[in-house]
Amino acid sequence: MAFSASSIFCCPNPNPISLSNGVVSYSNRLFGTKNSFFLGSKLVSKATRITTRPEPVSFSGSHPISAESRSFDVVIIGAGIIGLTIARQFLIGSDVSVAVVDKAVPCSGATGAGQGYIWMVHRTPGSDKWELEMRSYRLWQMLVESIRDQGLNPLEVLGWKKTGSLLVGRTTEELDMLKRRVKQLSEAGLQAECLYSSDLLLEEPELAVGEDGGAAFVPDDCQFDAQHTASFIEKANRHFASKGRYAEFYNDPVKCLLRSGSSREVEGVQTSKNTLYSKAIVVAAGSWSGSLMHDLLRDSDILLDVPVKPRKLETISASEPHDCGQDLSVSMTATLDAMGNLVLGSSRQFVGFSSEVDESIINHIWTRAGEFFPKLQDLPLSHFSKGRKVRIGLRPYMFDGKPIIGLVPGLPNVFLATGHEGEGLTLALGTAEMVADMVLGNPGTIDQAPFAVHGRCC
Repeated sequence: MAFSASSIFCCPNPNPISLSNGVVSYSNRLFGTKNSFFLGSKLVSKATRITTRPEPVSFSGSHPISAESRSFDVVIIGAGIIGLTIARQFLIGSDVSVAVVDKAVPCSGATGAGQGYIWMVHRTPGSDKWELEMRSYRLWQMLVESIRDQGLNPLEVLGWKKTGSLLVGRTTEELDMLKRRVKQLSEAGLQAECLYSSDLLLEEPELAVGEDGGAAFVPDDCQFDAQHTASFIEKANRHFASKGRYAEFYNDPVKCLLRSGSSREVEGVQTSKNTLYSKAIVVAAGSWSGSLMHDLLRDSDILLDVPVKPRKLETISASEPHDCGQDLSVSMTATLDAMGNLVLGSSRQFVGFSSEVDESIINHIWTRAGEFFPKLQDLPLSHFSKGRKVRIGLRPYMFDGKPIIGLVPGLPNVFLATGHEGEGLTLALGTAEMVADMVLGNPGTIDQAPFAVHGRCC
């Protein structure tokens, strides 16, 4: 069975907003140094001044980092793609010093388990997230171009491929819905087109959609290798370590906030191994953000419930969703990674912080993929027992589908950036830009109100 080069996503459960049963999206054709890489951020052109905004965090009097003082302008808790890109944004767009702290190591959570899609085909123009999605999309494109401008290959550096994406339906009703989606995306400025059954089969000959099926096609959508990308950003951040502006504290969980004796102002964090003083703290701990904030505020008079819940993700690789009950849903996604391995996914399940492999879910993902690619039915999953890899991560779920990005009420120098669920990589650069603007007091590029902490955390 020959594969071309696409990714596929299936989401059932019809409703007026999301696509209905059998709809699939995938990146088109599945089967068959210098510091110039920092370009692509609006903060690059801002020099290093801090513009006047209501109560920005003051960095006056900041001093070089020393092993004795462990003092930084900003401490970021969380070394996933959100935390690392926030650190990058501060480093390239200002002169502040940054520390990244994590209880484990980068890519040990949801970032390392994701499939790396940067898709606009299933986004909704005009939604609360649309501006952030589009801004992040453009920033990723600019970063890729800056890497090319250095003479480097984005595929090697980031695992990046411009695959395009297809959101597929198999009924007349679904096809009508996809037509409306193409119209929306086109009017919003994206290149998009509707492919009918015969045209779709030319793009993906092995895909079974039936005579009434079709797809929304966005040719500029792309895919990254999340681990390669996180590693690239981490290495870029480390370039600032020699200037005394960057440090990492991995396998070093945060235990409590440091508070001043008189004003009770937050002055830093205490980890299991270090005392880190800072002018601002950003909590970007993914699924652990809610429980972490609960622990950090336990002895304070601030009552804050951050309703981020862990939602288990499972994907399989071999060289909206189908409801399965018990808080489990399985979407059918398929792609080829940078190494040419078939990657299928994915499940979403509320099981607390459990990260154990569930073979019944893996089998369900495989069976579900076979419904859309019949030739997979001829290959039992056991055939890939030696070459199979299961990725598991805990996505930070928010009940309203939007990340929390903003200042914590009552703590004028503590910020949250969490709740991205399956969009961490997609929204990372836009989130990083937004957080840096908030902390530095810069005017924002997009509307920040939909992501505010106030009114969504109680």
